[in-house]
Amino acid sequence: MANLRVTQIRSAIGTKPKQRGTLRALGLGRIGKSNELPDRPEIRGMIARVPHLIEVTEASAEETS
Repeated sequence: MANLRVTQIRSAIGTKPKQRGTLRALGLGRIGKSNELPDRPEIRGMIARVPHLIEVTEASAEETS
């Protein structure tokens, strides 16, 4: 299964509480922080809620092991 590397690139200050909660659920909280998550529909849905605050790249399997 592929992994996605999600990085926060913009501040959550001034965003709606649901968007801040989504960032927290993705494991983010500060600008520049990254997290690797599985490429699943649930994660894709969360990413779709905050695309203006994050950057998504595909993490290769060699990086994770």
